[in-house]
Amino acid sequence: MKNQNIFHYPLFALGFRPFFMLAGLSGLILILLWNAIFKGTFVTENYYTSPYWHAHEMLLGYGGAVIAGFLLTAVKNWTSKQTLTGDKLASLCLIWLYGRIVPFYADLLPDMLIALIDLMFLPLLAYQITKPIIETKQYHNLIFTVLLLLLTFGNMLVHCEMLGLKPNTAWFGLHLIVGTIIVLILVMAGRVFPFFTERGLIGTLAIRNPQLDNLSIASAALVFGLQLFGVSGTFLAITSLLAVIINSARVAGWYVQKIWYVPLLWILYVGYGWIILGFALTTLSAYSLIQPSLSLHAFTLGGIGTLTLGMMARVALGHTGRALRASNTIAIAFVLINVAAFFRIVLPIALPNWYETFIYASTLAWLAAFSLFVFVYGPVLTSARIDGKEG
Repeated sequence: MKNQNIFHYPLFALGFRPFFMLAGLSGLILILLWNAIFKGTFVTENYYTSPYWHAHEMLLGYGGAVIAGFLLTAVKNWTSKQTLTGDKLASLCLIWLYGRIVPFYADLLPDMLIALIDLMFLPLLAYQITKPIIETKQYHNLIFTVLLLLLTFGNMLVHCEMLGLKPNTAWFGLHLIVGTIIVLILVMAGRVFPFFTERGLIGTLAIRNPQLDNLSIASAALVFGLQLFGVSGTFLAITSLLAVIINSARVAGWYVQKIWYVPLLWILYVGYGWIILGFALTTLSAYSLIQPSLSLHAFTLGGIGTLTLGMMARVALGHTGRALRASNTIAIAFVLINVAAFFRIVLPIALPNWYETFIYASTLAWLAAFSLFVFVYGPVLTSARIDGKEG
């Protein structure tokens, strides 16, 4: 009798399955922990200082899991070559998981070991997606390898400060990570938004404009580059305003009014809208008219949070052979993630004295959205494709 690999389960059949599950669970656990740490009800030794832990884990913990799941799945589609499965995929998941756990053992483990464990994940992911890309000579897709290496560099800067090797590098590293993730999203948007729109609305033709695609990415990179090097005032404001105009024009070419009848589409467009709002708020923060944290959270909670939830929902359905229709429960989750962003970003501008109340409401809405995602997609991600195919 042939021995069956202990990891020969649907959960480890393709990269999106375990990593989207980890992303959903971490979206819950990390925010619950942060809320307890913020209120002082959970006090423990941690390798990171509290604000850096929250930023790092949401970007490279939650965000890293979504990116890994998406890229391992997308590269298989692009190259027709199998990416990680089974025990190898489970091993990469464990490395991600160890990176989340070991910072809480800072009193038992050497700081350098904690840093190395966390730093392993992104380079290994980059290696695993680069192999099939090079083998099939799809060199244009090496942009994702470059972006993963940029994320690695940002992560290294965070750890340099945590290890005491160089002062004041964590802020730079985290902002580099935010900018890189937004650029990665904008690159992917040009590939999937028109395709998803045409697939979701039969008979629709989304207008593709390569020049606008390139300008949108370049404008975003310029805005984040200026912020990284401390440029503010009029120059940053004008650049951010240009990013608003260019990205709005880009989305307008894909947009059709019928998307509002399809939750798997409107969630993506609203997520892109939060990114555009982030550039608009950057224009205001350049003149110190609002707190920079509001524009930052428009990019992170609004843009990254909303888009990743929508992408996970759509990709998981498509790659498990299910109909591309969001359930009512997931549609509610999509509304809730936007409610969380609205309470965290928009309302504090209008009513700053209610800031703490809005933060609490935003937290509850986020937790409700991800609870619904895990409840609905847990069985989807852990069961075999309904059409009998592999993956």
